[in-house]
This record gives sequence, structure tokens and C-alpha cells, in this order.
Amino acid sequence: MIDVVTDITEDAFLGGQLLLRQKRSGHRAGHDAILLAAATEAREGDRVVDLGAGVGTAGLALARRVAGIDLCLVEIDPELADLARGNAAANAIAADVIVLDVTADAQAFAAHGLVPDSADCVLMNPPFNDALRHRGSPDQARHAAHVATEETLNAWVHAARRLIRSNGVLTLIWRADGVADILAALSRGFGSVSILPVHGEAGRPAIRVLVRAVKGGRAPTRLLPGLMLNDESRVPKNEVRKILEGRAVLPLAEP
Repeated sequence: MIDVVTDITEDAFLGGQLLLRQKRSGHRAGHDAILLAAATEAREGDRVVDLGAGVGTAGLALARRVAGIDLCLVEIDPELADLARGNAAANAIAADVIVLDVTADAQAFAAHGLVPDSADCVLMNPPFNDALRHRGSPDQARHAAHVATEETLNAWVHAARRLIRSNGVLTLIWRADGVADILAALSRGFGSVSILPVHGEAGRPAIRVLVRAVKGGRAPTRLLPGLMLNDESRVPKNEVRKILEGRAVLPLAEP
């Protein structure tokens, strides 16, 4: 449904369990955010922070699956943050929404109540397209949401590392050809890394990776069997439909 006056759409996620208002132009919520939520392990009572939350898609999808989490949505764009705040209320999900640059220093985070070692879980979908190979959108908001600088990943992982308590978990999604960059960024403070490749089509290279890492973890890195979104006929696979409809989770979310 489109509100022609405000250029806002209302879209259903998780098979209709989650209704989100978002801008028709600029960055739009999609499969990446739902896959991220389905890859995130959380339990009732956990303090969960969604960095770069946009209109709240991933964090709210996680909260719909795991009742009773203490959810904080962090977003730099005040307009998107306002939509996230409204989406949380409309879906009867309790969430703090904070307007803040993920790359801000510890003092700025603490001023909003996000002190070091306070989160059990952080999930994030940073801008990840390579500026040298990706022609960015002329829409500034869409460009900022998708195109990474050389420091983007390190800065976002640094923010997550500061927030997460010892043995807490970071879950993120990134482009598949950036695995080496992810491992390098996580080498400082994280371990017990699990990587789930995501393939768009059968027989094609992975397009995304979902990554789970533990602050202070010491277990060896694991490369999990890949997730195939579509079958040979380019039809979404049944297991993927279940995930997108909120009826199943990905292996990274299983204890």
C-alpha cells in the first residue's frame, strides 16, 4: 500500500506478521534484513542492538521471533529513525530508537545509554558495496545505505566490539567477495567465527555471507553449507520461504 501524500509504503514481512512503513525511494528493506534476523541468536531478556537499523526491519523481525528482548535500534538518518519508532509501536514491539552515527566515539554512544560491554547481541547490515566497482545511486540516502568506504567494515565492527559483553555475539551480513575483509576485521577481539554463504541461484557463486562471531571466542572458524535462495527454475526454495515467512531460522541462530 502506498501513501501518495507522504510517499510512504506499508509492506508486509514474515508472512504478514510484521508490517513496516518505509520510504518508496532510497534504501528499501528486503531479504538481507530478514536473513540477518533469522541468523541471529537471542534469548528472552537479552540486550540486543541493531546497528544501522533503517526502518527497523532486522531488529523488529528478531523481536517478533524472540519475545522479551531488550531491543535498541540505532540509525543515523532521523527520518528513518522516526519510521522505525513508528514501526515498533505499530507492531506492539518495545524498542529504543536512537539517532546516532555508528562510527561515533564511545562518549557519544554512552550519552545515549549505550555503554561498553552492555549488549548481549549486536546485529548489523552495514553498507557493503565496493565504491570502486559499484555505481552508486544518485539518491544520496540510497547511496549512503549501500556503498562502503575502505573504513566502513572496520568502524562498524569496532563499534560492535565496544558494545558487546565478553562472550556476547555479533551477527552481520556482507558481500561474499569480502570474506577476507570480514575475517581481518573480526581478528581483533572476536573468535569462534561461523560463516554461512548465501547463493542467489544454483550453480552460481555466493552473493552474500552471514557471519556469527563471539567476543573473546576461541573455537576454530567454521564454513557452513551454503544457503541456496532459488532452485534451478529460479523459484524460491521451500526452506527459504519458511525463513522469509518467519517459520524457520538459519543454523547461525541455533544454540
